[in-house]
Amino acid sequence: MQMTAERVKVLYDLADAAYDAPEIKMVSEMLGHVPSINPNKRCGVEKELEPASQVRYHVCSGIERANSEMKDNYGANHVRVKGHLKVLCHLMFGVLVLTVKQIFNYFA
Repeated sequence: MQMTAERVKVLYDLADAAYDAPEIKMVSEMLGHVPSINPNKRCGVEKELEPASQVRYHVCSGIERANSEMKDNYGANHVRVKGHLKVLCHLMFGVLVLTVKQIFNYFA
């Protein structure tokens, strides 16, 4: 969080339940960010995210699912080409296929 805050303007810190710790939330708030961390069910205590944080977390988890599918099924995990343009082309073909798949699933 600190390295990123030095390089770019960050408004929110999105994280999964593994990062649900008071120290992490405190650092996020000290940096002027809004922590949106999925609550961890420790000792059977269930907490809910605020509605705005739920929306942000839902968007983030959707992006993570797309990244995971790109790595698992469309070659983003092992890129075997060199050069910026070739890597970009390789990854964009994966994005294209993933987009076509989502469109097909939407109408199917």
